Amino acid sequence: MEPTIVEREDQPYMALRGKIAMNQIADFARRTPELFGWLAARTIDPIGDVFFRYAVVDMEHGLVLEIGVPVEERHHGEGEIVGGILPGGRYVSVTHVGHPDQLEGVTGDLLAWAEKEGLEWDADGNNWGSRLEVYKSDPQEVPMDLWETELLFRLRG
Repeated sequence: MEPTIVEREDQPYMALRGKIAMNQIADFARRTPELFGWLAARTIDPIGDVFFRYAVVDMEHGLVLEIGVPVEERHHGEGEIVGGILPGGRYVSVTHVGHPDQLEGVTGDLLAWAEKEGLEWDADGNNWGSRLEVYKSDPQEVPMDLWETELLFRLRG
């Protein structure tokens, strides 16, 4: 599927944030219920799909990854739970239908496409302004091989 450029508004969110190695993503993802438990205890309702936000992508020294959900208004977190704003602006969007294991290849294709198009990411070295994987499928209802995931990477400027 060909990537497109979309405009997005600022979006408050809450997330579980961790510094992990590349091979720990699946283990970290299993902690998603902690975020929902924290939100439920404070009657804060998610208003959209679960996403991964890659704040730091460093293959050697690890990732800073957030498992987040959009919320109505900004809140303060505690401990590993953080609140923030996904910045508005121009994002490159591409949707993948298939197993999450395939996202590394889809991401590589997206990065190569943007380079070919002469696009510049909202990134400073390994630090990304807003690099998201948005999980559109309910894991209770959809087998992993058919998951719909939207990659949303913010462009500079």
